[in-house]
Amino acid sequence: MTSAADMSGLDGGTARLADITAALRGDGRFADKKISQPHPLLVQIRSGDRIALLAPAVAWDQAREIFKPFASHFAEVKAALLLMGRPGQRGLDEAVLRGLCAIVSARPDADELYVALHNAFELIAARQRSEARGEWVNRYRYEIGEFFEIAQAITTEREIDKLLELILEKTRFITGADAGSIYVVEGDDPEVARRVLHFKLAQNDSISFPASEFTLPISEGSMAGYVALNRCSLNIPDAYRLPPNAPYGFDRSFDERVGYRSKSMLCTPLLSRRSDIIGVLQLINKKVDPHAKLINLDEDLEGVIAFDKRSEDLLTTVASLAGVALENAILYAENQQMLEGFVRASVEAIEQRDPTTSGHSRRVAEMTVELAKAVEREETGLYKAVTWRPDDLRELEYASLLHDFGKIGVREQVLVKAKKLYPYDLKLIESRFALALRSLEVEILTRKVELAGSAQRGDRSLLEALDVEFEERRYKLDGAWKIIGDANEPKVLSGGDFAMLETIARQTYVDERGREHPLLQPDEIECLSVPRGSLTPAEFDEIRSHVTHTREFLSTIPWGRKFRRVAQIAGAHHERLDGTGYPKRLHGSEIPLQSKIMTVNDIFDALTAADRPYKKAVPLGRALDILGMEVTQGHIDGELVRILVAAKIWDILAVPPR
Repeated sequence: MTSAADMSGLDGGTARLADITAALRGDGRFADKKISQPHPLLVQIRSGDRIALLAPAVAWDQAREIFKPFASHFAEVKAALLLMGRPGQRGLDEAVLRGLCAIVSARPDADELYVALHNAFELIAARQRSEARGEWVNRYRYEIGEFFEIAQAITTEREIDKLLELILEKTRFITGADAGSIYVVEGDDPEVARRVLHFKLAQNDSISFPASEFTLPISEGSMAGYVALNRCSLNIPDAYRLPPNAPYGFDRSFDERVGYRSKSMLCTPLLSRRSDIIGVLQLINKKVDPHAKLINLDEDLEGVIAFDKRSEDLLTTVASLAGVALENAILYAENQQMLEGFVRASVEAIEQRDPTTSGHSRRVAEMTVELAKAVEREETGLYKAVTWRPDDLRELEYASLLHDFGKIGVREQVLVKAKKLYPYDLKLIESRFALALRSLEVEILTRKVELAGSAQRGDRSLLEALDVEFEERRYKLDGAWKIIGDANEPKVLSGGDFAMLETIARQTYVDERGREHPLLQPDEIECLSVPRGSLTPAEFDEIRSHVTHTREFLSTIPWGRKFRRVAQIAGAHHERLDGTGYPKRLHGSEIPLQSKIMTVNDIFDALTAADRPYKKAVPLGRALDILGMEVTQGHIDGELVRILVAAKIWDILAVPPR
């Protein structure tokens, strides 16, 4: 039974599809396509006998019966399905089996639809060609079996260098090539001729030689450049005997340098989904016997034949997959670099916001990752079974780098508060004391003038008494100002300090209008009365709120499955084993191990850092003693502290604490 929420989703999909149908009909890029709506929740785009169906994901989840009329088209590989939005997991699995070829956004724009539909028709065409070659597939079953294994291997590899090695190795294997090389196109200029070919890799079964990377311009002068410019393949029976009218040439210097003879060559472009050139694959010397070593380097090079049509077809198919796989790997690397850049920029933003802790996040991250590795090396004890994957350590590094990002949500004046009073507050009090002194001077002078006009004007003792009074009261003001200056320092206050502050708080002065005011305001007394450090309880709570801000901010970032726990790890670095931490008062078993590791290093760096304006760096020995007390009080993990000390984790820092 379809719920009201589901009906709402279906109704919304109907409205969107009506708009999309109208937009596609008005888009000149689809002028050769027949566009119709066989159902309010379906858009049909027909190109010849090929059909692409566009539908909202909710239709697949809740109204799958609308696809039944097209079942035979899917079975005959004449149709492909595109869904707007992501269906449920079970629906997604079945959709893939039934012909799903792409998932676009819930509200795709014209360009996104154009690319998705183009790829859908290309996929149908490719599948139809594959079906038409059934007899050929049966004949060459072994090669095709290898091809699918190759395709799986290529499409699952994400590291570019490993992928390039895999592409070259597998294409040489299925074509029987003795050697080969790969070039990657580099540069962002729209004109291909203004980019360069980066020679990345060479393989050779017959000889060993040192290969270094280099770049060359993309031009028709070289075979690789010609292939890149024209996006076409070259099949050369003999590289030393090129046709006289060939625009490209072959440089024999490499052969002469390493003692090799290049003969038959097959070059093909590696293209992206949009047919942009991203690389060139070059295979050399197809062997009659795949296991033979080419050591007879005569001019004819017996045992080497030209690459046949089957080799071309196989290479073209693999190259199409390889191109997409390489594009994915490049995009993956770029996304990884972008993520790295974002994390580093975020750390920079934190440090710009709170320069008093510059370098803290990086030091904590370095030590946390190193301590995690040390934990993994433990062969006995509580953590002997702990292991980390590379992505786990990267996740921990990101969480550690960003553990204080929530400080962005804390007022800057609170973050950098080095004294109990803000500078402008201290300046205001100083002005108040100056005014109090001036008022005292005016008062004494006024009394002297009054005395001069009285019957006692000749009594010098009275004038001297006024001078003594002035000095005493000024001395008292100076003393009060000194007490305020001392109390403003972020030190531990004694009971006597509080008593003197209370005395000053009761003192007043008279302004120029004759109104009486206290020398200290209540909020100023509160700040000066902070017993330890520089923050009032409210300011301390504001500082502590950065953990909540951190978790909330990091939770909004789509980290993906690999780094999905970044927000959780970073958001628990101020929790304590005994449940007295913040913000969630988690107990030991509820706190992730990664957070416990980070907590130890966060405390250690806070103690030993020399860049805090409100305190001096604590010596290494004293810092370790404090960590020991934290363990005794049930705040942090004693086993992690033991491992930190045993491994001397702090030695990895550029300037280890002393």
